[in-house]
Amino acid sequence: MNAGADNAYRSVAVVGAGVIGVSWTALFLGHGLRVTVNDPRPDVEDVVRAGLAEIAPTMRELGLPIADVAARTEALRFEPRLAAAVAGTDAVQENGPELLGIKQGLWAAIEEAAPPHALLLSSSSGIPATAMAEHMREPERLLIGHPFNPPHLVPLVEIVPGEHTDPAVVERASQFYRGLGKRPQVLAKEIPGFVANRLQAALFREAIHLVTEGVVTEQQLDDIVTGSIGMRWAAAGPFRTFHLGGGPGGLPAFFRHLGGALEEWWGRLGTPHLDGPTVALLNEQAQNFGGSVAELAAERDAAQIAVMRVLGELPGPAREEEKERFR
Repeated sequence: MNAGADNAYRSVAVVGAGVIGVSWTALFLGHGLRVTVNDPRPDVEDVVRAGLAEIAPTMRELGLPIADVAARTEALRFEPRLAAAVAGTDAVQENGPELLGIKQGLWAAIEEAAPPHALLLSSSSGIPATAMAEHMREPERLLIGHPFNPPHLVPLVEIVPGEHTDPAVVERASQFYRGLGKRPQVLAKEIPGFVANRLQAALFREAIHLVTEGVVTEQQLDDIVTGSIGMRWAAAGPFRTFHLGGGPGGLPAFFRHLGGALEEWWGRLGTPHLDGPTVALLNEQAQNFGGSVAELAAERDAAQIAVMRVLGELPGPAREEEKERFR
């Protein structure tokens, strides 16, 4: 389903035009939706259009060209007034700063101006919907729609309802994201950081520990991950991987053979702190990656598309074309 072809969703308001907001804008435009961008910065239009230009080659690879669409004023517009930006829209994707007070204020204002039918979605990477909705009259309308960066490319969206979120709204949000070629996962309960970021944070903590202890460099660490668990987890997640690691006996056999070692390793994992010297060391080594951030991001996106192509997980029109090739 193309979200733009669904009569329920013809327009989206993107609140906050940082990296995540620009990426969402590209995805929405690629699916034929009208997008209104709201951000207080005076140069927001230049920033967004420059970001869309960088993303355009990736969108073409996905079968979702945005160059012509973004140039049409009726498809993409900019509105500095929050109430005017969300009025008349079918969905709001909020990408404001990760500060509870700011998000509470945004949602209280958005609720007053957005139509009653509009989906109210936050890209928050860790703040629960229940806390953000504290000052709303209808907290049942709000939920988390947390993407894994970059949203225009990576399929996952974590849908996290608040304590008061209407289950019907959860289902509507799931349908909305599926229509955009995403793979939404509804979490059964709220937890700070949600799931993907907690997993990422756990691995990154040990990665920092190993680098600061002088075991490996940042480049070695990245090469180890991409040449082993990163590659493996692209095909099978941690539980299935260890289930297979147990041989014919599956996960029970794996735990019998290696469960004790796992517990011992858990007890020896590092607990680094992001103090001045640690951050300085990490920043110094990061300069060795070579290339600008934009160049490195383009390389990452090209590699990500290659992996998704093999797995038949390309979003948008390209997905069905690729799946047909593997049948």
